[in-house]
Amino acid sequence: MKKIQTLLALFVGILGMYAQEVSVTGKVMDEDGSPLEGASVYVAEISVGTTTNANGEYELALAQGKHLIQVSYIGYSPAAETVEVGDSGATLDFTLFTGLNLDEVVIISGSKKAEKITNSPATVVTIGPRQIEQYAGNPGELLARKKGIDYFRAGIATPAFNIRGFNSNFNSKNLQVADSRNSSLIATGLPMGPLTTTIKEDIEQIEVVLGPNATLYGPNAHNGLINTITKDPRKYEGLTIATNAGVNSDGNGFYSGRFRYGKKLSDKWAIKATGEYTKATEFIYADSVYIDRDLDGVKEGYPEFELDNDVKFLKTEASAYFSPKEGTDLIATYGHSNSTYLSPTNVGRNQIIDWRISFFQLRFKTRNFFAQAYYTTSKTDDTYSIDERTKQYYRGIDSGLSEAEAAGDFSYQSGAKFIDDSKRWNAELQYSNTLFDRLDLVTGLQWQLDRANSHGTYLLDTDEDDYIDVGQVGGYLHLDYDFGDGFRGIAASRVDNHKVYGTNFVPKFGLLKEFEKGTVRFTYGQGIAAPTILNLYGNLFSGLILGNAEGFTLADGSMVESQGVEKVNTYEVGYRGSLSKKLYADVNAYYNVNKDFLSPVTIVGVTTQRGDTPIEEVQSGFAAFGGLVATYINFGEVHTYGADLALTYSISPEWNMTANYSFFDYSFDEDDQDNDFNGDGEVNFLDFLVNSPNNKFGLGLNYNGSKFFASAFSRWVEEYNYFSSFQIASETLPDFTYRGLPIVENARSADSFNYGPLGGFVTFDLNFGYHVNDNLTLSVAATNLFDTEMREFTAAPPTRGLYVLEAKINLD
Repeated sequence: MKKIQTLLALFVGILGMYAQEVSVTGKVMDEDGSPLEGASVYVAEISVGTTTNANGEYELALAQGKHLIQVSYIGYSPAAETVEVGDSGATLDFTLFTGLNLDEVVIISGSKKAEKITNSPATVVTIGPRQIEQYAGNPGELLARKKGIDYFRAGIATPAFNIRGFNSNFNSKNLQVADSRNSSLIATGLPMGPLTTTIKEDIEQIEVVLGPNATLYGPNAHNGLINTITKDPRKYEGLTIATNAGVNSDGNGFYSGRFRYGKKLSDKWAIKATGEYTKATEFIYADSVYIDRDLDGVKEGYPEFELDNDVKFLKTEASAYFSPKEGTDLIATYGHSNSTYLSPTNVGRNQIIDWRISFFQLRFKTRNFFAQAYYTTSKTDDTYSIDERTKQYYRGIDSGLSEAEAAGDFSYQSGAKFIDDSKRWNAELQYSNTLFDRLDLVTGLQWQLDRANSHGTYLLDTDEDDYIDVGQVGGYLHLDYDFGDGFRGIAASRVDNHKVYGTNFVPKFGLLKEFEKGTVRFTYGQGIAAPTILNLYGNLFSGLILGNAEGFTLADGSMVESQGVEKVNTYEVGYRGSLSKKLYADVNAYYNVNKDFLSPVTIVGVTTQRGDTPIEEVQSGFAAFGGLVATYINFGEVHTYGADLALTYSISPEWNMTANYSFFDYSFDEDDQDNDFNGDGEVNFLDFLVNSPNNKFGLGLNYNGSKFFASAFSRWVEEYNYFSSFQIASETLPDFTYRGLPIVENARSADSFNYGPLGGFVTFDLNFGYHVNDNLTLSVAATNLFDTEMREFTAAPPTRGLYVLEAKINLD
């Protein structure tokens, strides 16, 4: 007992080292020198804040050392400045401007600590609270307005994102995080996307890291990271009630009702709660399911069987904040969602039915320490593959079953239904500090245990008690050294050990030169994309598709190696900052070396063993397939390269214009047979399936007045060919075949229909609104204003117009 007391005393003593506080004071004024009363003054890394008095004055009690102080006020751009607090305190004044001041945006995703976006060693784009508040639609739509992001509207409910190529209908290479919490599905590794529990009104900022620069966040921040940061109830108090009503171009309705309540109860306690109910009808569209039925000599495509276009979302979160002393927080959060919608996949669409996500998260924060533990569950009982169920229904009809019999339990017997009853535990401990007045250090440990269970429907588990356990542990270190004269050096690394694919080391290095209003950066970094539990332990369609955690032995005695990680090495140069008082620029160029791709599912041949287990003991459909297996492998090397440019010009304090352009391309060695993924003896673009346009361009005009606000945005996406497992969207290519068939536009291609290339469109979005008074705001969002019919994704309806009216009430 005495040893435990000694350890506790030591821990408290360590925390106390940083508890000696002094006074930081200053004034907040507008550009004319007038004081701003009620401005928010906030220190993000310790969640300490205050507001200014009638003279624009503030006072904070802070520990000695460096602090990044942010200031915000309604109608003005935020400001941020780093202050060095000595033993006698410090004074720091701020001037806020009504026009844009983008270099003052504060982010955490670049280095896992608060820093000005101008000084970050990563390429980061952000969506701020003003943009989110003023947009009546899905805030994910705002990502379409950012450079470097491939944005796809795959229907009303399912926006999709990709960064720097290699997109697919089942893309797990972009990590999604919310309030430091991993927000990916346990078994598939896919971002939760529409399944998230967070509502729009509780989002303070969305930060997107382009490329493998989020070293500290772990595996699968490979192509990029999407980080959602929610609002602190001590900074954002009050009750918000919002409702949306809309219609799409098919005449189908859209309704959403939401609320957020935040309250600082005392100096020690604060709470917040959110909720959402959304109901809509998806765009009218039925994908063709091709079935080899010989009816009068014709093999036909059939509409998806019993398609349900209903979209429903129920979301809620609740948090309690306890601060035993200023600068120290204990935060408990619970979240839950229940979602029903249509989701595109590599083999057609899935009917998502009552998919429930729940989590409980506990976070501890001080100036130098961060710790968290959280538990996530994922459950669905009735979700199914529409494509496979449609095929099985017609098999039943052809075998003599009645329509009712074929549509019942029989229609799911070939593996159409997906049950998920999976759990995940996570824990993290992080320490950060400034050493020798020049070296910023961030280091931490992370632990994750996934327990996947499909009740034997799509994984190699057998029943509800047979969990597939996959554990991993990782550690990270980030060093930022100030050489003086504006030069900084970055060195970071991460080590991960995984139960299946072992240990991986990921480094990052960078050199930055800071000027008065901008920073030039040179960085080198690595990233890895890890196989998902589905890749490793999948069991689809009676064992035709099997996971590759143990490798396979082929009938000829050769081996198929187990799937490991995919690696990317990135070299990048960029500049972010103000070119003049009115012009802000963010530009970067990069070169990637991608190795050991995580392949889409591919037929490897007739097998005799999975690992050491005879294939007939693994493949339930062995009598039909005879050991023929499709699985996931690693292969090849390809080099990708590109550049992104974003410009923002402040016409006046109320008006600004934005323009962005992205270029992307790739190359590979046609003589390297390791690149011959499809095994046709020729290395070409069909082996890599890069699936990204070469060029994208966007142009926007924005207005922010005291009452009225508006924005108009247009984007052009170059036409490009797209291949993703069973899905194809391509122009006619006379000299090429895909999955053994000629590539012909507007024709059947094996199990799907080739409607032609994606992209090749110009679209316009418009939103505007009016602050009726301090409490009521009305706004309108028109997505695809002119109802241009365009294909942005496969196994999804063509994008059409969506028009939404929002009413929002804010009460103190």
